[in-house]
Amino acid sequence: MEKVVATGVQDYAKLIEDGSFFVDKTNFIREWWSSRDEVTLITRPRRFGKTLNLSMLNYFFSNKYQGRSDLFEGMNVWKDEAFHALQGSYPVIFLTFADVKAESWEDAREFMNDLISTLYDGYEDMMQDPMFSEADRKKFYRVGSDMRNPTAAVSLRNLCGWLHRYYGKKVLIFLDEYDTPMQEAWINGYWKKMTAYVRSLFNSTFKTNPHLERALMTGITRVSKESIFSDLNNLKVITATSWKYETAFGFTEQEVFDAMEAQGCTEQEKTDVKEWYDGFNFGRVTDIYNPWSVTNYLSERRLKAWWANSSSNQLIGKLLQQGNAGMKTQMENLLKGENLLLPIDEEIVYNQLDDNPEAVWSLMLTAGYLKVVRDPTRAKGLGEGSVLYNLTITNRETRDTIEDLVKGWFKKKRDYVVPDLINQLLRGRAEDAEDYLNRLLRNTISYFDPGTPEDAPESFYHGLVLGMIVERMEDYHIWSNRESGYGRYDVVMEPKDRKQPAVILEFKTFHPDREKTLEEAAGNALKQIEDRQYDTELLTRGIPAENIHKYGIAFKGKICSVRMSCD
Repeated sequence: MEKVVATGVQDYAKLIEDGSFFVDKTNFIREWWSSRDEVTLITRPRRFGKTLNLSMLNYFFSNKYQGRSDLFEGMNVWKDEAFHALQGSYPVIFLTFADVKAESWEDAREFMNDLISTLYDGYEDMMQDPMFSEADRKKFYRVGSDMRNPTAAVSLRNLCGWLHRYYGKKVLIFLDEYDTPMQEAWINGYWKKMTAYVRSLFNSTFKTNPHLERALMTGITRVSKESIFSDLNNLKVITATSWKYETAFGFTEQEVFDAMEAQGCTEQEKTDVKEWYDGFNFGRVTDIYNPWSVTNYLSERRLKAWWANSSSNQLIGKLLQQGNAGMKTQMENLLKGENLLLPIDEEIVYNQLDDNPEAVWSLMLTAGYLKVVRDPTRAKGLGEGSVLYNLTITNRETRDTIEDLVKGWFKKKRDYVVPDLINQLLRGRAEDAEDYLNRLLRNTISYFDPGTPEDAPESFYHGLVLGMIVERMEDYHIWSNRESGYGRYDVVMEPKDRKQPAVILEFKTFHPDREKTLEEAAGNALKQIEDRQYDTELLTRGIPAENIHKYGIAFKGKICSVRMSCD
């Protein structure tokens, strides 16, 4: 019998009460509880049922839902009578960081404080019980959106203590999407402040908390122990390559085909769905399907990249754009269907991403864009945690997602950045040209592309800018490294129409032993144009001096300064 396929519902009780399509994952309750691990972190790609599974755990264990065995009768976990007594038997704190997405540290901090404060609101009546002192209530009401960091750090531990005292049982904590604030902090430039906040919160909540029975966290990435878990020696980490909970997240092929048969799908539809949404591997289990895309397909009966549109690809897109030429070649080979032997360290050190060009492969594996096709091997010269994995793109859906991402870079660069940069140079707008060039450098190159100042990387930047301005060869003669006056200029744009502006460009890289600032280096480049009279050839050809724009451009890694003079 066909069931209504409700997409986007992450509340376990709502799915069960409405009789909607649901794949029974309640064995995860039994498997997790039987493990007896004190604090567990499970990483899986986005939209793989993490929130729904934590909701399921909450309804099973929380004493708020005592007596709701109807939500689990007939499910796999209920076949084990030993688990009947556990339903509704524990005080539970259920929290999600999924929506903590802010461009500034101030907004992110307020957002997280608000989440904890809202959690506290649900226990205001409890705190009126005579068993709690005025000192307890004073601490309770100190929690709010404007609370100081030390207050936030102990907020969850204090709440656990009050719940333990009130109910006579230690507390279970379920934290969903723990790493979202960390990703946002790295992308938006407030990493150190966020890690300090989270490290203190996690230490007091999960390590030095005598009122904690067990905790389970989920996320997409495994943030490095040094960043936020330095004091958590009791942490059990389960990643995509781990052998535990292999089928708890995502749909197995049998689950998908059973659901498709129940919904009246044909054999051809099964073949199509397998091509698009199969391919994820967790531990030893292959042929795991993306549940978000499968449920959307069952609802709409349309094949498309549903998963690609469910969340931002900003983090991986940024690293791929900034990757060096070798990385982009590797990505091209992956898109061709090749397998690559690549170094993987599943412990992500966010504040080292800019300095580690290989980190993108670890993120792409963790996020589900890549999958392991053969057993890993260790190799000399890699970091202690790194292993060489044979990787390939996961399935057609992820391939289409990556291809669209790459196409977007070229469209953006051609349609916006390049014309804007050239137009500003021709109009004599040095500040705008500097802004556009800095944006290009920031979004498309790696520190590893230009090399170091000792390697004379003027040639790299020279080639980069020259490659962009050839866009205007229809209207301009583009000259490079030609003699004029008393030397050789770097680049000249000579208009075919003598009434149009001409451009002279001289490039420098910043050398701290020669200049104090990047701006001074740009000034030296401009002075070289003047001193060596690079405009001689243009003047001889009849270009008016007032139409010759001269630019000194200095580079330092991924930033530049532009100085300009106009006779």
